[in-house]
Amino acid sequence: MKIGIIGTGSMGTILLESFIDSGQIAAEQVIITNRTKQKAEALQARFPDLNVAEDGTAVVKQADVTFLCVKPLQFPELLRQLAPHCRPEKILISITSPIAVKELEHMVDCKVARAIPSILNRALTGSSLLSFGERCTHEDRRLVTQIMRSISEPLLIEEDITRVSSDIVSCGPAFFSYLVQQFIEGAVRQTKISKEDATILATNMLIGMGKLLEKEHFTLPSLQQRVCVPGGITGEGIKVLEEEVGQMFDHLFQQTQEKYAEDKELLTTAFANK
Repeated sequence: MKIGIIGTGSMGTILLESFIDSGQIAAEQVIITNRTKQKAEALQARFPDLNVAEDGTAVVKQADVTFLCVKPLQFPELLRQLAPHCRPEKILISITSPIAVKELEHMVDCKVARAIPSILNRALTGSSLLSFGERCTHEDRRLVTQIMRSISEPLLIEEDITRVSSDIVSCGPAFFSYLVQQFIEGAVRQTKISKEDATILATNMLIGMGKLLEKEHFTLPSLQQRVCVPGGITGEGIKVLEEEVGQMFDHLFQQTQEKYAEDKELLTTAFANK
């Protein structure tokens, strides 16, 4: 099996590195390309058995399964170029949320799917979000799921929860990294702890918390209950969070949904002009 990756920016590179690190996919199985060819060649320098193609068309011709890792507004032109070479047995996989699987099926004659990864997949952990077009057979679904399972825990989702699922899976690490950074900065401002020490402690706390949840020693609510002893210091901190967090996350999801709608509108216009 040959796997293609068109676009070796942030997520395209993460997919490539993760697939190879998983040991389930060899570098010689992968064909990549990028608009700035030097980026693809730099990856080939790291993985000498990697195949670098001249353009996306060359990737699709050679690969059985091709991941489209370009920006949403680049899709109309890319698909126009790829469509004549998308034979029925090929599988195209988009990693972007604003383009629905049904929309992809209207643009090409091959099988299509969507697999939204996360930066967590670089550590061969975290979820990925899967959606399949109607042309995908049971065997196609099994194959794509198996590919993504090599680097993540795949989750099949419905179209109407794509954006919020992506907010949690893909954007969540950035959101919570920001919150933890503010947690650290607050500790440094209000006490004598150094930023270095606070960062080490907070990082180890997050890693340990993740392991507790992974091993199912606690759920999120039970973990909070166990640490928050009545009348204790943790409870006082929780009171502050209850008062000040308020509807912050409601506003966050409102904002991401608005941006999603804006992106879909821009894409509708872009596809109409092609």
